[in-house]
Amino acid sequence: MSEKLFSLLLKNGRLIDAGQNLDGNFDIFLVDGKVRELAPTLSVTVDQVIDLKGLWVLPGAIDLHVHLREPGFEYKETILSGARAAVAGGFTSVACMANTNPVNDSATVTRFILEQARSAPAKVLPIAAISQGMQGEILVEMGDLVEAGAVAFSDDGKTVPNSKLLRHAMEYSSLFEKPLFCHCQDNALFADGLVHEGVISAAHGLAGIPPLAEEIDIARTIMLAEYLKVPVHICHLSTRGGVELVKAAKARGVRVTAEATPHHLFLDERAVVDLEYREALDENLKPSMLCYNTNTKMSPPLRSAEDVAALRQALAEGTIDAIATDHAPHEATEKAVEYGLAPFGVVGLETALSLALRLVQEGVLTPLQLVARMSSAPAEILGLKDRGSLAPGMAADLMIVDPEREWVVDPGKFYSLARNTPFAGWCLKGQVVKTIVDGQIVFSL
Repeated sequence: MSEKLFSLLLKNGRLIDAGQNLDGNFDIFLVDGKVRELAPTLSVTVDQVIDLKGLWVLPGAIDLHVHLREPGFEYKETILSGARAAVAGGFTSVACMANTNPVNDSATVTRFILEQARSAPAKVLPIAAISQGMQGEILVEMGDLVEAGAVAFSDDGKTVPNSKLLRHAMEYSSLFEKPLFCHCQDNALFADGLVHEGVISAAHGLAGIPPLAEEIDIARTIMLAEYLKVPVHICHLSTRGGVELVKAAKARGVRVTAEATPHHLFLDERAVVDLEYREALDENLKPSMLCYNTNTKMSPPLRSAEDVAALRQALAEGTIDAIATDHAPHEATEKAVEYGLAPFGVVGLETALSLALRLVQEGVLTPLQLVARMSSAPAEILGLKDRGSLAPGMAADLMIVDPEREWVVDPGKFYSLARNTPFAGWCLKGQVVKTIVDGQIVFSL
């Protein structure tokens, strides 16, 4: 006797789906983890009905760029805790970077990640390293890694300094139809930098990281992709010059995509020295009020206000294809040190969607553009054919959002093991109230 299929009917919600160019009130019928049907009104017999009047229904967000730390750094985050944070933020799929211990440079580690993820509420997609040990010297066995389940390749956290190796990586990854994700950084120019090279670094004696450190490597990466006629993805774009390079390359037909993080879209270099850490940064802080907030230390660093404006415009225009969090959890004591000793990175899975909604509220993005940048474009970049949209036949991965719900970011309530957010205390409007993965409710406020 066959097992009865679980069915769910979502009624009266506002469906916003860039993959279908739909924005309107629809009922959505889910059966056995798939979208069966959607229409303005549906009358069907189901196991459960949820009335979503006043709420938005969006395809589940897909994060191209997270660090789940397992294996090796489970005191920072585990695959399970990271996945719980993901679904609390509306992310139904997360692509995790390879800088674990051991590095995800072998089929054994990839299979371990997928095995650990079997009990996770979100879908975990392993990104394997480009080079063995992420040392930039020997290419990984890409075929073995793809067979084990790797969805992309990246030495994120480091660049690949050897251009010949990077060329071969692009060639081989394209043969397997898996994207190459590039952390663009000239190591010599980056050197011992801590913050953006600009007014704050000069005024406070902090070693600066020039925009050129990012832009030179973006240019090299684009040139290789253009020469080889293969796709490449630029991680965490942060500078106006980088935006111009990507925009010009796209105009020439280069197959380049790019992402930006919420922290680079909302914060600039002034946040480093704002003791109160108000949403409206004070231009006239007194010396007695200054501190160096290590939760503003990330790589690439927070840039100038002009860079932030350029990123926002590029996101609206589509030069930047996706919003990705670069979720980088650290244990509390690691950040509770002098600025120069603190590790780079901040968490972002539980705040990204609400911050993206603020971009809608500010008129930077339309609701459809938000869905494109967080769902459909990431799915396309990763080659996920059954996700990123809620068309019939697609996976029933979605989030339900209350666009009017106001909440204050309290790191103490995070599902993540880490608390290193630069947005603590911010009052945000719009929040995920339910997340559904494969037709099952995995998160509910």
